[in-house]
Amino acid sequence: MDAFEKVLGRVIAQRRRSVGMSQEAVAFRCKLHPTYISQLERGLKSPTIRVLRLIADALGTSGSELLVAAESEGANRPVHE
Repeated sequence: MDAFEKVLGRVIAQRRRSVGMSQEAVAFRCKLHPTYISQLERGLKSPTIRVLRLIADALGTSGSELLVAAESEGANRPVHE
């Protein structure tokens, strides 16, 4: 996967931990499989717009905020494969 997916996954994981949710809780709220959430957070999968919105809603944020955070972090921090 692209470096951006890794950064976005890291942003999602950080946001999830900051609101005190487990991957399982996010998956349950989004009606997705916990393994899929794990793959997203590790940058192994790229979320669709629909999935990004579901996850953002579950985390109490917006998809655009997650994307902006990932773009900002990606511009300031190299990602190692």
